[in-house]
Amino acid sequence: MTYFPFSCRFATSVGVVFSVLAVALGGCSSLDRASAKVAGVVNPYSIEIVQGNVVTREQLAALPKGAPRAQVQAILGTPLLMSPFHAQRWDYAFTIKRQGMAPQSRHVTVVSNGDRLESVEADTLPSEADFVGSLRTPVVLPAAKPLEASAEALAKFPAPKPVPALPVPVPTGAVSYPPLEPAAK
Repeated sequence: MTYFPFSCRFATSVGVVFSVLAVALGGCSSLDRASAKVAGVVNPYSIEIVQGNVVTREQLAALPKGAPRAQVQAILGTPLLMSPFHAQRWDYAFTIKRQGMAPQSRHVTVVSNGDRLESVEADTLPSEADFVGSLRTPVVLPAAKPLEASAEALAKFPAPKPVPALPVPVPTGAVSYPPLEPAAK
């Protein structure tokens, strides 16, 4: 025992560290159970996640068949996906996830033949007005409380004392005021 004093202290400290870790991890699981109980009561804020390009019906209608790729890119924007294995295919994807609303997801595929637009495949796309309308979140305000006090609440306060009217001096004779602008030289 005299030859191993360091290892005994080390073994004791390692045991203490493992005990502390076990208690800490046990606390984490109880925190998960507690948060599951209040999940309907407390909703943490989740940020809005917008990814990709918004493509609307009006943009798709503006694409003429056989348009050059530069014109397609000017109307729809830069494609989200440009595969090196499918150089003639551009993919435009859009997703938006907002708290309290169903996630939106749309996909448009543009296929070209050389430098010219050949075909367009798209999900059902909204108009610009529909898309902007879907971004607005309805604001629900609580019912306003009445701003009237009951007779019992008013009885707690003394009636205000009337303020005596102060006499207003009336100028006699002509009143002269200083000039608004300096005199011209």
